[in-house]
Amino acid sequence: MDLIYGIKDKPKFGKVVLFAIQQLLAIMAATIAVPAIVGHGLTASAALFGAGVGTFVYLLFTKSSSPVFLGSSFAFIGSMFSAFGGAASVTVGYWGLIIGALMAGLVYVIIAIAVKFFGVKWIDRLLPPVIIGPTVSIIGLSLSANAIGDLMKSSVSGGSSYIALLCGLTTLAVTMLCSTYGKNIGRLIPFILGILAGYLLASIFALIGELTGNSSLIVINFGALNSVKGLLALPKFTFLIGGTEGLKGINASYLLTLFAAYVPVAFVVFAEHLADHKNLSSIIGTDLLKEPGLTRTLLGDGIGTMVSTLFGGCPNTTYGESIGCVAITRNASTISIWGCAVLCIIVSLISPIVAFLETIPSCVMGGVCIALYGFIAVSGFKMFQTVDLNKNKNLFVASVIFITGVGGMVVKFGAVEIRTVACALILGILTNVMLGKEDK
Repeated sequence: MDLIYGIKDKPKFGKVVLFAIQQLLAIMAATIAVPAIVGHGLTASAALFGAGVGTFVYLLFTKSSSPVFLGSSFAFIGSMFSAFGGAASVTVGYWGLIIGALMAGLVYVIIAIAVKFFGVKWIDRLLPPVIIGPTVSIIGLSLSANAIGDLMKSSVSGGSSYIALLCGLTTLAVTMLCSTYGKNIGRLIPFILGILAGYLLASIFALIGELTGNSSLIVINFGALNSVKGLLALPKFTFLIGGTEGLKGINASYLLTLFAAYVPVAFVVFAEHLADHKNLSSIIGTDLLKEPGLTRTLLGDGIGTMVSTLFGGCPNTTYGESIGCVAITRNASTISIWGCAVLCIIVSLISPIVAFLETIPSCVMGGVCIALYGFIAVSGFKMFQTVDLNKNKNLFVASVIFITGVGGMVVKFGAVEIRTVACALILGILTNVMLGKEDK
């Protein structure tokens, strides 16, 4: 892919601001969704702050050579529930989030050390293109149901799904047209323009609905704006809520629960980390496993997760939405990621902006996600297009990954949940090992 801005390119300040906003809009919905799902007092503002700080750490470890944002990881949702479920109180659970993230981060550190001493060839043998390509595709395809569900969902009870669909498709259409036919800056910020178009249309329908008394036209909820009480507010950081009293409730049994909940998932997320970086490498034309190197990306991701959880409670992971944004806009400048991280921290402190971001309708984000998730899926297809699928071994490996991934396979062991992408990847690896070398 021909990039408009390479990794080390430095766009003008005004463009960097727009690129940062675009990245923020791309990653925002998922980043703030995790604390909303887990509950227990976790907040969107703290998650945004933690994601921003975690991305700082990642960029520092990777020497600003990997253009991807780190946001709240969905893979650890079950682990986070375990941190609260096994605790004597919610306060203990906050420290459980931090300790669990430390355990998960150490898994990354250990693998990073192994890569440093033994190289990455063993990983290439374990995860060849016939496994990584379909797995990357599954990352996008497994999220497709979420995108379509949001596309037709009103943010207000009683809102018409047809109005929501119209707003979402308008967002998608404007995004595609700007990306394909836009000139100058318009081509570089298709997501911002698409979201603004969908938001404006939803607001117009809401205004008409209010004036005519037709509630079915209202698909956008401005309630978050009405609850704003001041300009600035410090997020509820995890380590502050836990307090010193929470540490007293931690015992050996609870630590074992955290270990069982976090460590296995960390190995699974490592595989997703690898797939994301191979995908991003194919997009930007630079092998990130060699420069800055898998050791640095793992250390950045692992330690970034530890730091992020300390503030926001949510472990981090490299975001497919961010990678999709790079692919569509052809802007790989890491300055944009730095800008997004700074913007996340600033936004998390400004109550009206946090409230405004929360008012973006689900249908509008659904329209954006169709493009984002679709690009991830297509990138995966491109990664294994040179694989010989006339060989039964390759055919079976790819088939197992696609069917278990698209089918939404999820396996639970007590409080530990192995999600769809991880299940598909693990079964693909086992199939590849079982079939060994195919006879000529």
